[in-house]
Amino acid sequence: MEFLGVILDSLLIVLVIILIILSLKALDTLNKVDAILDNTKRKLENLDGVFNFVDNVSDKLTLVTDTVVGSIVNFITSIFNKKGKGDTDE
Repeated sequence: MEFLGVILDSLLIVLVIILIILSLKALDTLNKVDAILDNTKRKLENLDGVFNFVDNVSDKLTLVTDTVVGSIVNFITSIFNKKGKGDTDE
C-alpha cells in the first residue's frame, strides 16, 4: 500500500512539473503573439493615414470634376436655349 502511495505522489509531482513547463511555454507564446499584434496594429494605423489621404484627394477631385462638368453642361444648355429662343422669335 505504501508503494502505491509513493508511485501516486511521484506521478503527481511529474504532472505538476509538466503543467508548469506548459504554462511557461504558453506565456512565452502569448508574449510573442502580443508583440506581433502590436506591430500589426502600428502598421494598420499607418495604412489608415494613407487611406484617409487617398479619401481626401478623391473627394477634392470629385468636387473639381463636378464643378467642371456642371459648368460645361450650363454652357451647352445656354447655347441650345439661345438657339431655341431665336427660332421662336422669328
